[in-house]
Amino acid sequence: MKDLTTLLADVDDHVRVALDVPPAEIDRGDYLDVTQLPTEPRTWHKLSDTLAVLADMKNSTKLGKNKSTVATASIYDAATGGVVHVFSDFEADYIAVQGDGALALFWGSRRYERAVCAGITIKTFSADSLVPRLEKKWPDIAMTGLKVGIGNSPLLVRRIGNPRWGAPEPVWAGHAVNYAAKAAQQASRHQMIVTAGVWNWISGNEYLTLPCPCLAPIPPIWMDATIFRLPEGDPDRSGKLLLREWCPVHGPGYCAAVLAGQSARPDAGGRARAPAILARKRFERRWRRAVRPVPGAPPGPAE
Repeated sequence: MKDLTTLLADVDDHVRVALDVPPAEIDRGDYLDVTQLPTEPRTWHKLSDTLAVLADMKNSTKLGKNKSTVATASIYDAATGGVVHVFSDFEADYIAVQGDGALALFWGSRRYERAVCAGITIKTFSADSLVPRLEKKWPDIAMTGLKVGIGNSPLLVRRIGNPRWGAPEPVWAGHAVNYAAKAAQQASRHQMIVTAGVWNWISGNEYLTLPCPCLAPIPPIWMDATIFRLPEGDPDRSGKLLLREWCPVHGPGYCAAVLAGQSARPDAGGRARAPAILARKRFERRWRRAVRPVPGAPPGPAE
């Protein structure tokens, strides 16, 4: 180890260079292989549009109360393991386990379809499988369940870390991850909140916005959700909260249709299309008026 004075001087020099000398940036468009991400110092790789899906557990710090460490580990394994399994099955391009939850990033082909379907599936897994099994095994367990947030933006990435510990981990810069985390923090158990940019894409898909025949007629399956942790004036603050899970009867077919790129339900008669067009125009106006001083701001409305 260096002496303390030398160490602090080296760190201060690193900060000076990082702030005064712009880093190199390589535009990767919609494709990036994280496993092949090079480790050049101060070189960032940019993805034009990425969806971040973050899932974590409500009351995670209370789950181990009056339980052995083995029981607590089992709870974390059941929850996080299930989330990672879902992310993997929907072909997430990057997955990071974060204690009691996990983060997945989606880019490239059908990124919106894969990310949104993954989020709804985790919500369904939480309500229909995970929590009922936990409550059956431990009736006194703290109220818990998975919370999901989804955001989108361009992202910059590079590897940062100590090579002595193996390959340095990717570090992501941009709004998507932070906004997904803020949305998940605001959600309660079995809830999914998406930012306005993500809703802008969802709103035109009748498989995702309209109730299935099992539920009709019911109120809308989405409700407005202001994401109070996001800055005032940011268009993404006007999010949406999903009120339902996948239907056991229609869910599998709807999910498959979305993943196949379909958006018009034969039984819907275009009920979602006109409102979706108006919502898209409103979002576009808000986005154009917004001031985004933070680097890596979300892109314009998804095409």
